[in-house]
Amino acid sequence: MRCPFCSEVVDRVIDSRSARDHREIRRRRECLECGRRFTTREKMEEILPKIVKRDKRREEYDRLKIEHSLQKACAKRPVSEDELQLLVDNVEHALQEVSEAEISTDFVGLKALEGLVLLDKLAAARFASVFRSFESAEDYEEFFASLQKKD
Repeated sequence: MRCPFCSEVVDRVIDSRSARDHREIRRRRECLECGRRFTTREKMEEILPKIVKRDKRREEYDRLKIEHSLQKACAKRPVSEDELQLLVDNVEHALQEVSEAEISTDFVGLKALEGLVLLDKLAAARFASVFRSFESAEDYEEFFASLQKKD
């Protein structure tokens, strides 16, 4: 690891801690040349499939897109940022388990919706209205009816 202050590569690890639900390691290091301390984070490289859009375009998975849509759905709802981050982590984990090179936006949306239903049903309805392109009050009625059947 190169020191950000003097660019030397000789350092020692002072402390290591698990972070982000044990998916990341935070290491506190000390440069043996200049004596200054710095922090590094190590994260396992995750290989996620390409996303196939409804119009058949393909693009790289973007965590920020799903985060942003979930944050919009949960605006002014009692859902914490930690709960949302955990939900996005769970969606990514589901994508990794599929082990396919490409996956549809429907799969990503369904995984997000499943988790959102457990957090907040109204936020789930907001998300579903965009994800499933609701056009009338009957679409909302069907959605809430399907939730009641599951309960």
